[in-house]
Amino acid sequence: MTREVLLVVHSGRKANQEVAENVVRRLAAAGVRLRISADEWTDLPGDLPPGMEPVVVDFRPGVAEGAEVTLVLGGDGTLLRAAELARPSGVPLLGVNLGRVGFLAEAEADPVSLDEAVTAITNRRYHVEERMTVEAAVVVNGDPVRRTWALNEACVEKTSRERILEVVLEVDGRPVSGFGCDGVLCSTPTGSTAYAFSAGGPVIWPQVQALLVVPLTAHALFARPLVIAPSSQVAIEVDACGLPAVLVCDGRRSIPVPPGARVELAQGELPVRLVRLTERPFTDRLVRKFNLPVQGWRGMPCPPQVVRRR
Repeated sequence: MTREVLLVVHSGRKANQEVAENVVRRLAAAGVRLRISADEWTDLPGDLPPGMEPVVVDFRPGVAEGAEVTLVLGGDGTLLRAAELARPSGVPLLGVNLGRVGFLAEAEADPVSLDEAVTAITNRRYHVEERMTVEAAVVVNGDPVRRTWALNEACVEKTSRERILEVVLEVDGRPVSGFGCDGVLCSTPTGSTAYAFSAGGPVIWPQVQALLVVPLTAHALFARPLVIAPSSQVAIEVDACGLPAVLVCDGRRSIPVPPGARVELAQGELPVRLVRLTERPFTDRLVRKFNLPVQGWRGMPCPPQVVRRR
């Protein structure tokens, strides 16, 4: 049976296309056929070995079904787009960073890192970790009218720049606080280094199962970030006499939230699966991606030597 990999590329820049061409040729030479959208394939090489021409597909959720890996060439935005395609089928994503930070990516575009990623696919030498997601529902008059999900964060935001959004925050069916704000976001540990971090939230290690709630520029004495249990149910109620809001998930999917509606949030049933090439700890990724100053570190101190008296 022919092996297949779903390829998702941010092909808007020539440099990205060159990286993609290299990857396509190497995988085809190793007997790995690609699935790719028609729009992205027009920018890539057509002179592949006989029988290894790509399978052109429509990008829709579940299109990764049966593929070994979803290979993502781009930044975090491209990987979030690919997660929509791969999550329903449980196919893991391997990101190669062609953007700026690329916090979700496992490899970089330099030749050594790229070679490591392609070799891992062809040899099936990698491990997979699961990242929790958050499910969100917009509820109007007690009825869920729209549902969606997020890998990073689900954010209820104001729609009017000139005025503030009035909300009441609820956890496990009990009110916590009401305040005016620019919005409230509910983040996973994966998303704690994204929007939530920029809004003043803490970094949460991926191994920690928790939800992070961060009010955005709230006009309140008690408006600190909250780290709550993954089993908790969170709700954000929008004032019935106030302004409408919008629910935005991962910066990609948005749903209107009218006055008087509420957004209910909980841990998602389906995780997103990410390929990892090494067992390096999350600490190393954090330092590398944020370029943190660790130049003076010398490692753990040596234990004191015991001087034996004669």
